[in-house]
Amino acid sequence: MVDAAVLEKLEAGFKKLESSDSKSLLKKYLTRDVFDKLKNLKTPTFGSTLLDCIQSGIENLDSGVGIYAPDAEAYSVFSELFDPIIEDYHKGFKKSDSHPPKEWGDVETFGNLDPTGEFIISTRVRCGRSMEGYPFNPCLTEGQYKEMEDKVSSTLTCLTDELKGTYYPLTGMSKETQQKLIDDHFLFKEGDRFLQAANACRFWPTGRGIYHNDNKTFLVWCNEEDHLRLISMQMGGDLGQVYRRLVSAVNEIEKKVPFSHHDRLGFLTFCPTNLGTTVRASVHIKVPKLAANKEKLEEVAARYNLQVRGTRGEHTEAEGGVYDISNKRRMGLTEFQAVKEMNDGIAEIIKIEKEL
Repeated sequence: MVDAAVLEKLEAGFKKLESSDSKSLLKKYLTRDVFDKLKNLKTPTFGSTLLDCIQSGIENLDSGVGIYAPDAEAYSVFSELFDPIIEDYHKGFKKSDSHPPKEWGDVETFGNLDPTGEFIISTRVRCGRSMEGYPFNPCLTEGQYKEMEDKVSSTLTCLTDELKGTYYPLTGMSKETQQKLIDDHFLFKEGDRFLQAANACRFWPTGRGIYHNDNKTFLVWCNEEDHLRLISMQMGGDLGQVYRRLVSAVNEIEKKVPFSHHDRLGFLTFCPTNLGTTVRASVHIKVPKLAANKEKLEEVAARYNLQVRGTRGEHTEAEGGVYDISNKRRMGLTEFQAVKEMNDGIAEIIKIEKEL
């Protein structure tokens, strides 16, 4: 049973949410009926409660989603709340749907989307992973953070060839190293208020770190929001190179670090917006003519399930006609298909820009 203090916080939080004008998916789907069904439940291994899932959304009423999974089992135990939120966010990935098995496809398919270098400034493909046998941030102990970092750093420092590089722990990091990583835009800061409220930043900076290869084209974040964020990137439009590098890195790391996977939901991470393939393939692209005709740009993007953002991330404006455009769908399709949507959409956007 869930203890009285937690139940009291849950009731107060529910009332606060119910009477607010929050637009979050949490508010939309956490009805009194669902709340009453779930408020006394706990996950079997780590004892996570409904409060662990919704505390960020209760505290930050301006959240878009408002819910996190404290451990992998939460997706099953609290499925009555997670499932409709997942379906809404992932555009119709229903309770009866199953995410397909991992499939990177023929990695030779993709090439350079912009050989003349006129439009694409940079290309990146990233994915999130969680280590099997460990909960997500809110339930991790300080000891587990350290243990995970040891496993990750020893695995990464064994990488060879193009992936060979250095692991930099945040603990005890020198000011020079810190500045160098900030200048390269590699360093992540302690979590934002949404993560803070979800209890995702405890014991900071213990167990956190950054790895990058010698060419600075492959990057791993350890224990920022997810256990692992794997990022492959470079200047220009050679999606093929970027994709192949990520695939070989993920395959290598997976040999030593098993990842949390769910038969129906695919790869599991802390935030339900990032399940399934967890793959986000994006370009920073300069399309001045389409930028002047934003409607046309949005229309092409929608046709290929792409998301158009400013280069500083969500809810930002494009600077100098430069946009960050990425695949929107992460669930219900394979890794290869997710990247192909971005590939085909960007090819079409470049074609239209040239014709205007």
